Amino acid sequence: MEVEEDIFDEYPDVVTFEQLKEMLHIERTFAYKLLQNKIIESFKCGRSYRILKSKVIEYLKRQ
Repeated sequence: MEVEEDIFDEYPDVVTFEQLKEMLHIERTFAYKLLQNKIIESFKCGRSYRILKSKVIEYLKRQ
């Protein structure tokens, strides 16, 4: 899949779980599966997930 890297320009370099759902147009349960199964790399900041925007783009390129 060809992904234009500038499609997420309005998002910061590190996005939240809510922003991930918005970026990919996915539901909460699917977003959790992507993160918990390490399909998209993330890290926890307290109780919240943080995801590098570059990892979201990598995921889309693999699709």
